[in-house]
Amino acid sequence: MSRIGRTPIQLPDGIKVDIEERKVTVTGKLGTLDYTVKPGISVTLDDGKILVERSNDSREQKSFHGLARALINNLVKGVTEGYSRSLQVIGTGYSAEMAGPWLKMNLGYSHEILVEVPENLKVETQTIPRREQGALGVQAVIKVSGIHKEDVGKFAAEIRACRKPAPNFKGKGIRWEGEHVRVVSKAGT
Repeated sequence: MSRIGRTPIQLPDGIKVDIEERKVTVTGKLGTLDYTVKPGISVTLDDGKILVERSNDSREQKSFHGLARALINNLVKGVTEGYSRSLQVIGTGYSAEMAGPWLKMNLGYSHEILVEVPENLKVETQTIPRREQGALGVQAVIKVSGIHKEDVGKFAAEIRACRKPAPNFKGKGIRWEGEHVRVVSKAGT
């Protein structure tokens, strides 16, 4: 049996779970999320715990068993705590700021980059004063938060793709908070 799949999901206080056939709906203080499990996977609610079980031991069912349990656990965590990702904008003259429902970034191109923020996500920007930029030269911090883990990660990756860190230009670009970029230096100069 799958070690991940057989582990019950503890429900914190204030969480409501509705299970209708294959659809699991989780409601908490931050909102409501749902997930439809694959055929052959069953979800039951027992004494404040969610149990995920599979119908047989085929390879496909084993993989869906662990996946379903992990995704349902992400729903529970999302409606109680939420998810967030932080990005650092590094480079002289680079900036990021919110302009209504748009994230406006200056990333060394001849034009500004505008990215529309999805309605289910919240984006905050913080400009770092010059005296606090540190050794990396962090110009701004972008924080993406929301209740759906996949949406948060996908949108943060879209922002990072606007200007990935360049290893041959002192690591300038947008990087994850805490990410280490190995800077390539020219030999013999």
